[in-house]
Amino acid sequence: MLSLFLNASFGLYFLATIFYTASIFFKYKAFPGLARFFMVLGILSLSCYIGMRWQIAGRPPFSNMFESLVLLSWAIAIVSLFIDIKYKIRNISALTALMSLLAIGYASLLDKEIVPLMPALKSNWLTIHVVTCFIGYAGLTAAFVSSLVLLCRKVEEIKLDTISYKMTAFGFLFLALGIITGAVWANSAWGTYWSWDPKETWSLITWFIYAIYLHIRFTKGWKGKSAAWLSVIGFLAMLFTYFGVNYLLPGLHSYAD
Repeated sequence: MLSLFLNASFGLYFLATIFYTASIFFKYKAFPGLARFFMVLGILSLSCYIGMRWQIAGRPPFSNMFESLVLLSWAIAIVSLFIDIKYKIRNISALTALMSLLAIGYASLLDKEIVPLMPALKSNWLTIHVVTCFIGYAGLTAAFVSSLVLLCRKVEEIKLDTISYKMTAFGFLFLALGIITGAVWANSAWGTYWSWDPKETWSLITWFIYAIYLHIRFTKGWKGKSAAWLSVIGFLAMLFTYFGVNYLLPGLHSYAD
């Protein structure tokens, strides 16, 4: 049954991506509605998967790379649906749906075995820390997609810039909460709030990049493609924080591989 919900989510996200993409090139009125319908079903299916895995494992299913990718796919899909409903920009909807699809597709290639938590992970702070981080990642992914679409346009669009800014501010807030709750968790698990572990260091670097983005925007009025490039740089730092550190830099977060 678990595999059924996971596979169904992949298929539904795939259909949503197809119909969002088709709506860009064809002005058939049913396409956006169908895309949104499949995205909602995909979110519900993945919600059932997360809930069932939580029940079977007897713990929040957020402790390894597979489980975190499932959570990331779920969070991006929700943000994608929100942006679609609020702004109705099909380019962004298609790309964020694709991001959800890629995350769940990559997750399906990894080991799905449910294993007991190591002692350091047996804390309620784990759930708070991981969920806040990945909500932030979802917002920053949407900001990246908006910036990417903006950079591909010959004429700058205020709406795209606004979406990128709002999603960056949203993602930045939750990333900050993730770092703070991670520090509290680290203190309870290892007796120190900060140890300059590679994951901690790169999380801070990513946070600073987005802090610079928001600061320059507030103080200098920096908008458009210049700000979009900084958003792209921040997203690349976020990707390295999530994937690169786990696979390339050993540290206290190596258990997340």
